[in-house]
Amino acid sequence: MKHFLRMLIQVCLYFYCKFLWRCLKFVMRKLTGRCELQRICYNTKPGASRTMKIETSLRDSKSKLLQTSVSVHPDAIEKTIEDIMELKKIDPDINPQLGISLQACLLQIVGYRNLIADVEKLRREPYDSDNPQHEEMLLKLWKFLKPNTPLESRISKQWCEIGFQGDDPKTDFRGMGLLGLYNLQYFAERDATAAQQVLSDSLHPKCRDITKEEISKFSKAEWEKKRMDKAIGYSFAIVGINITDLAYNLLISGALKTHFYNIAPEAPTLSHFQQTFCYLMHEFHKFWIEEDPMDIMEFNRVREKFRKRIIKQLQNPDMALCPHFAASEGLINM
Repeated sequence: MKHFLRMLIQVCLYFYCKFLWRCLKFVMRKLTGRCELQRICYNTKPGASRTMKIETSLRDSKSKLLQTSVSVHPDAIEKTIEDIMELKKIDPDINPQLGISLQACLLQIVGYRNLIADVEKLRREPYDSDNPQHEEMLLKLWKFLKPNTPLESRISKQWCEIGFQGDDPKTDFRGMGLLGLYNLQYFAERDATAAQQVLSDSLHPKCRDITKEEISKFSKAEWEKKRMDKAIGYSFAIVGINITDLAYNLLISGALKTHFYNIAPEAPTLSHFQQTFCYLMHEFHKFWIEEDPMDIMEFNRVREKFRKRIIKQLQNPDMALCPHFAASEGLINM
């Protein structure tokens, strides 16, 4: 009975708040002479803050046109905006900037949905050793990471040198499908120097520098043990697939909206996702060194701590995870 009453109160509060919000919107329109979409576009700077408010407003609208506008085909965005302006009785000649702002927001919103579909398609496609394109990508990965070391054969223990678990990498791609390979190859090709350095560090790890404050906390026995401890490395390729899983879940959950809406002036693409993967690989590598784990069994703990840090950063509406890849310079005051 208590559970039923609690549920009833929650339902009543939901409808009460929804009714109150609609009344507030009506009053604000009468006072300002502008609809909610106009107020957002004119009072919020471009980027994630504006786009996420527009997305919420459209999704929560009682109008079917506005609700479905967040999932239209990119080619239909212009027509959709015309329909919205007509529905809201907004003269485009008097408010030309509104149409431009809405178009920019819808391109990002629709683009994010399409990006999820593209990423999901790659994740669901298994690695096929009988597919020449898949094999070519895998061999390129070796070439980019080990340019001065020829691969002796397709099935080889050499694959362990770049962090795969056995002599045939295809078995390691099961969880993330082709998406893991796409990301690893992108990192190795587009950021070759950094990728090779991260690989080298993962094989020959260095202990992080210990501060004087930390030293003062060690007993003599603890300091001697710490001084003799070896830094723990990790399997580069396996961690890359694991970080792909992290990036994928951030995308699916919507956590990456903040980042993509700030760096992509129009629709975020697969390249934006892969650039984000590169950033996460850089940052995880640094984080791993900072954490200085006792052994590889601590990987899940370190990864979870890293995930929480990234999510916290993404809660900032002005956050862009990888400013060195950012296209935010192209964001004009729409």
